[in-house]
Amino acid sequence: MAKILVLYHSCYGHVEQMAYAQAEGARRVAGAEVVVKRVPELVSEEVARASKFKMDQPAPIADPNELDQYDGFIFGTGTRFGNMTGQMRNFLDQTGALWFRHALVGRVGSVFSCTASQHGGQETTITSFHTTLLHFGMIIVGLPYTYKDLSTMREVTGGTPYGASSITGAGAEARMPSALELDMCKYQGEHVTRITTELVAGRAAAK
Repeated sequence: MAKILVLYHSCYGHVEQMAYAQAEGARRVAGAEVVVKRVPELVSEEVARASKFKMDQPAPIADPNELDQYDGFIFGTGTRFGNMTGQMRNFLDQTGALWFRHALVGRVGSVFSCTASQHGGQETTITSFHTTLLHFGMIIVGLPYTYKDLSTMREVTGGTPYGASSITGAGAEARMPSALELDMCKYQGEHVTRITTELVAGRAAAK
């Protein structure tokens, strides 16, 4: 049985909503155990409320030292200048002990993201995140073109072969992830979980 962790950071609820869509897709794979958690927020509650962060996020806070309990990971983060958020970076920077003992080598890792604009760094955020996963020795899985709507032209949407993404817009054009963007998250979650399940089964059979 594969254990999947969907681990995210979300200020305004966009990545949170995508995380639960990823988990929904992952749960389509029979026998998979799927957990959704979030990384700790670093800004004060006063600043978070003043910035209108989404405060009512029910997902429990993850512990960096628990990552070796999972076979596959789907990480979700917003974008900061084409990179992951500082909150996600801070969490991963606390996993040195896991790296030192090669605890995550051979595990599956995948990433999704969102930006305010169409060209705000969705791809660089995901691919730069992959660098950290490679240092862990993870097997990176993206969102393949077997998901046909990666090539759609019928609407403005996120979506990259590196991982699902969404466009939030800003001001009067602000929106939550679209139905299509959530659907690609579900596809990615299922895809990652199927690969992880096959790897876990293969390793068990080889013992």
